[in-house]
Amino acid sequence: MYGKASAPEYRGPLGELSVNTSLEEVLAKAVEEMRLAEQGGKSLELAHAALAAAEASRRLGRVEEAEQAWQDSFRAAERAGDRGAMAWAVWSGGTLARQRGDLALARRRLAEAAELAEKGDDIVARGYSLAGLAETGRIQGDYEAVGRLHEQLLAEARRRGEARHTVWALEGIAQMHRNTGSFDTALAMFEEAAQIARDAGDDRGRAWALRGMADVRSAQGEPERALALLTEAELLCREVQLVGALAYNHKMRGNVLYRAGRYAQAEEVYRGALAEFRAMGEPRGEALSRLGLVKAEARQGRPAASTAADLDALERALGDIGLQRAGDMIAQARAELGVPAPDAVPAP
Repeated sequence: MYGKASAPEYRGPLGELSVNTSLEEVLAKAVEEMRLAEQGGKSLELAHAALAAAEASRRLGRVEEAEQAWQDSFRAAERAGDRGAMAWAVWSGGTLARQRGDLALARRRLAEAAELAEKGDDIVARGYSLAGLAETGRIQGDYEAVGRLHEQLLAEARRRGEARHTVWALEGIAQMHRNTGSFDTALAMFEEAAQIARDAGDDRGRAWALRGMADVRSAQGEPERALALLTEAELLCREVQLVGALAYNHKMRGNVLYRAGRYAQAEEVYRGALAEFRAMGEPRGEALSRLGLVKAEARQGRPAASTAADLDALERALGDIGLQRAGDMIAQARAELGVPAPDAVPAP
């Protein structure tokens, strides 16, 4: 049995906030608490408030403000001599690095956060940091290395009845199953995650689970059902102001439309998602939206030479981010569109 989802990254005076508190509200309260803590010379309270500001800013897509806030949180925690608070700050910085496309930096920061959390005896911060490492490895495509860690974290979350972490772990494992073609297993896990999130009042987790369900339904040839799931998820994203999740929702909508052969609609949606990712400085989402856009344009008669040049550039961009499956992804797009690889020799 799972309890209500909590937001342990909202600490100290902000601990009363829920996972579904609007991010603008979180940010406003965090800024006010930072002001009060600075006036009172309370370093630990400042660390807590700056952490909340960092996370709200990151999720709103305000990456420069998030970068400054997590560093402020770390310095305040260091002054207070609280390793747990230091771990939370570095976790936030590592999560931000992943969002900004620097996966190597993300792994270094998250490993440091896990070590600080262990020294500070903060079990929750350690769990979040290990989860961040697992998610970063999954995004890179290193399934063998992180699959076991995902399973371990899922078992721990189930044992403690932590709804939010159970949902996260289920979604991560489901995504790996989806990407390796085990659609039925992936769908069952996404559905379980969505139900746990609903029961626990975790709108953020439910929005991501619905997106995963939509992806699988689309891959199984059910576009209308997939679009309905994405619409439901979009409402949740807008209510909590999840800018990044909303952009990925829109990118997935483009994928669904593309798979259904609705290329002009897909192109329009991909363009919108691309603008959203660019505005929030999210290179992975930007590159994936560009890939969808290139494919949709190619299906509508764009010259093959232009498509080939764009795919070459995208292969480099995805590789620079650190995605191990970038080559396979682009090779699949080339084969799908009938575009030869740069070193391919034309048939006689």
